[in-house]
Formats: sequence, C-alpha cells, structure tokens
Amino acid sequence: MTRFILVPSPLLALAIVLLHGVAAGCMLLVLPGIAGAALALALFLLGAAAAWSRAMLRSPASVRAIEISGESLALELRDGSRIFAAPAERRYVGRFAVTVPLRQPRRTILVTAGMMAADDFRRLRIWALWGRLPGAAAARLPA
Repeated sequence: MTRFILVPSPLLALAIVLLHGVAAGCMLLVLPGIAGAALALALFLLGAAAAWSRAMLRSPASVRAIEISGESLALELRDGSRIFAAPAERRYVGRFAVTVPLRQPRRTILVTAGMMAADDFRRLRIWALWGRLPGAAAARLPA
C-alpha cells in the first residue's frame, strides 16, 4: 500500500480566485447595474469558496491523503473519515496536474504538482496512467 499526503496549494488557490475574478469582471461588463454587481460578487465568492475547499484543503470533505493498493483506492478526508473509492478508467495526467474521476463516490480528485513531493507526484502520475505503481523492477536492479 502506498500513501500520498496532500498539502494545500496556494498557487492553485490564487489561480482559482483570479479566474473567478476575471469572470466577475466580465459579468460587470455584460450586465451593468445592481444585478450585474450581485452576480459578479456571487462569482467571486464562489471562487473564494472553491479555492478554500479544493486548493487549500480546508473543507471537512477535502481529501488529505490518498492510499493506493493495487486497483483499490482509499481517501482520507480532512475530518478524519475514510472513503473507499472506485476510480474510473479514464483519467487526465499532465505535467502539472492529475485528475482521477471516481465512480463511487461520484466526485473527481484534482492533484497538482505543488500538493505533494515531486517523487510522489511522479509515482501518482504513473499510477494514473498505467494503473499500477512503480517499484517492482527497481527492487531487482542493482543500485
């Protein structure tokens, strides 16, 4: 079993808040007046809430750790509870982010490169691509 500990990502939080701020500015341009201002404020507050729960991992339902054992996946949430999850077959793996959609429970996990150590992030990317963790061949190779 391999355990990946997630840490808050201020860079992701900043990106979320900035993009929602841009969306709020666009709303003000398209819909001037009190209605546009109310919608712009709602968009900005939505971005702040998303950054707080998703990037800064402050919500009780935020994923704080991922445990992988073969194809099984367990999530440890910030409130201390554990969820056993069934990952979907299709996953997004990029240089800076990994998304793992879950079939059960119905949610998606987003992990950015800044949320864990570089070696752990590389191992998570390999698991997301191939469905297994590296390490079996490394144990047989001489150092």
